[in-house]
Amino acid sequence: MAAKHAHDFDAPQHGNADDKCTTATKNTAATESSASDDAGDTDASTRTFDVNGFLTGLDAIFAAHDAAEKAGPYLEQAAVDAENAGDEAGLLTVLNETMGFYRSQGRHEENQWIVQRAIELALHMGLEGTEAWATTLINCATAMRAAKRYDQSEDLYRQALACAERNYDPTDRRLAALHNNLSMLYSETDRIDKAEAELREALRIIESSSVNPDADIDVASSHTNLALVLLQEGKLEEADRHAAKALEIYATGHLEHSAHYASALAGLAQVRYAEHRYADAVAYYRRALAVIEECYGTDTDYYRITEANLKEAETKAGADDASLPPAGGRWREAPEGGQRTDVRAADADHPQSAPRTAPASGSGNGAASSLPPASGSGNSSLPPSGSGNSPLPPAGGRWREAPEGGQRTGARTTNVDHPQSAPRTAPASGSGNEASSPLPPSGSGDAAPISGLKLAKAYWEEIGRPMVRAKYPEYADRIAAGLVGHGSECYGFDDAYSHDHDFGPRFCLWLTDDDYAAIGARLQADYDALPRDFRGYVRPSATADEPTDTTSATATSTTATADIAATAQTTPTVPTAPSPLTPRAQGAFRRDGVFRIGDFFESITGYRKAPAADAPHEWLMLDEATLAAATNGHVFADPLGAFSETRQGFKDMPEDVRLALVSKRLGMIAQAGQYNLPRSLKRGDGAAAWLAISEFVDAAASLVFLVNKPMIAGYLPYYKWRFAALRKLSGGMFARLGDVCGKLESVMRLASAACYGGAGFGEGGKGSAPAAETIGRLVEEVAASIVKELRRDGLTRSDETFLEWQRPYVEEHIASDAACLHSL
Repeated sequence: MAAKHAHDFDAPQHGNADDKCTTATKNTAATESSASDDAGDTDASTRTFDVNGFLTGLDAIFAAHDAAEKAGPYLEQAAVDAENAGDEAGLLTVLNETMGFYRSQGRHEENQWIVQRAIELALHMGLEGTEAWATTLINCATAMRAAKRYDQSEDLYRQALACAERNYDPTDRRLAALHNNLSMLYSETDRIDKAEAELREALRIIESSSVNPDADIDVASSHTNLALVLLQEGKLEEADRHAAKALEIYATGHLEHSAHYASALAGLAQVRYAEHRYADAVAYYRRALAVIEECYGTDTDYYRITEANLKEAETKAGADDASLPPAGGRWREAPEGGQRTDVRAADADHPQSAPRTAPASGSGNGAASSLPPASGSGNSSLPPSGSGNSPLPPAGGRWREAPEGGQRTGARTTNVDHPQSAPRTAPASGSGNEASSPLPPSGSGDAAPISGLKLAKAYWEEIGRPMVRAKYPEYADRIAAGLVGHGSECYGFDDAYSHDHDFGPRFCLWLTDDDYAAIGARLQADYDALPRDFRGYVRPSATADEPTDTTSATATSTTATADIAATAQTTPTVPTAPSPLTPRAQGAFRRDGVFRIGDFFESITGYRKAPAADAPHEWLMLDEATLAAATNGHVFADPLGAFSETRQGFKDMPEDVRLALVSKRLGMIAQAGQYNLPRSLKRGDGAAAWLAISEFVDAAASLVFLVNKPMIAGYLPYYKWRFAALRKLSGGMFARLGDVCGKLESVMRLASAACYGGAGFGEGGKGSAPAAETIGRLVEEVAASIVKELRRDGLTRSDETFLEWQRPYVEEHIASDAACLHSL
């Protein structure tokens, strides 16, 4: 497994024990967005949200170690207060703080909405291209990385880097922080060569910016991080050299009492253990343990993991060796050659993540095989690290310095020195995926329920990617992989009922036209030859009763693929019955295998790439369910970025088109729900009323997604998963029109009584009238919520709740004069 960084260059401490992080700060954001403020906005003096008071209160919660119970409600209330006060810069500060807290608590699903809301708000404030935009992207990318949404994380980091390079001086350490964060992402996705390159660039920037590199703790941490990556690559001599340099810097700068010194000590212990210098490893582990005890106490996971690593090293070295330091204390002088240590410690922007060691045995890395497992955890003992005096903005803490004009604040994405934040251990072995995977272990017999996306990702990582690397090494960094398109699992809504058709281990491979011409047919044949049985599931077949290999996933046409399968599944499993492949998932409509990028999107949308922004008529011909199918699912790998760029094009609906659709939905809500529904009920035409309800519900559900913006929320899927998607969207803390979903479901629940109840229907013989009255009230409540949201977005100046009259106000904001975009 990949080792975590000893220091992320982004956790400065200014006078207290908590590592802070940067984000789009309130004052910076406010300054950079002031140009977009409306002259008619409420005067700033009437705004009541006190961002500094908010941050002081949050600090107090963390200082009292009450974050687990109190921080969440506190942040939620602060968001409401900032929004009610109309303080967008303050709200962005709260969102960034929330983002960091949720990440530290492992609340990754909820954090997706915070990330989306923060990006949307920053764009609305006009921050794109500014420093505040770069820091917001960094925080969002780090949150996505913690959630293992690596493709999105990499995209956000790359956007942040491009923005930072335009705004920062070439020696600005925030650039080093970005390269450092990218290196962690590459480490976690087994792209170690890229991780090394990013860390070397980070080290170069840090050294060039330092007044005294020989006593700079950030330079030391850079050497530590690079040493661990080199250790993963089996470059032990160079790893030892960088680890040694890190310790020399600690000594020169008299930094041995820093809590982060433990990371360096444990780091060298790892390197020495890998070099089979077990006595040295024991010495350094003991010294690291003493520092951890001094700084954190013994009742922490850091201490326990270090202690477990020490015991492993002692077993190798011989516990009674007289050359070992005493167990109860630490060496006061370094062993020969000076004490040389270092290791990637805890993620400075994710304190709960226990620091990970270099890959454990079985990872496929030769150097890693000799690293000591922490009682089977495979984790390093490293405490959370960060610079005690670094001026760098972390993706995980917040600036403490107060520049001219007031205090800059941002998101505390982590409190790495926070004792109540219990570090989590990393996977025990392998690539880092197994431990966190919900898949049943090999040989477990019956397969545990699992989502199709998770099954697909595991099948790619354990079977597909090794095959690609073994048989197509020259193309491995050009092939995109994932699962997108038709099928319930692509939306993430599949369940046990979904397993009876078109379900099983599968993924898509997307190639450029040139690459497909060169290897497409051969790659498809190799994909078809991959083991069909995987972790108790069987890849779907056109013939449901087609026999499958149940002994192990080794029945392939090539030795390379057989070896790959053997690494993933070495004991027999009992697969589930094959899931039949329906006609709509075969031939030209197949849902997995090898595709040209353009062919794939054309098969779903009719377009090889998204229509141009100046072709609104083409956009309007694409219904939302089609766009949802083209942009759903997950991309597991996309080295070139070509597939993701095409996919993102379909998600990036032109604003004029979005507003035109908003207007159309307003018209249908008014026509079907506010006008024809009550008239049909009065006529006693239940069928017409029922259809009016259907049109109203469809239009309102679509409007919710459009208001939340496709780039952020995606598109409304087809009818079967329409409400599953709407419930998920509405459940986000910052979702817009979040109350509409429940009202729509109530309308549908009451529809049968209102439309067909009759005069004596229902309790007490009251008939359909009460249900009809309730539906009428709910329709008007939905309309009122929509008007409120339109006013909030500046799309209307009117309070009129009959939504047909809101359409001209919305269409005023459509820049194009294309007739298809206007209703009048």
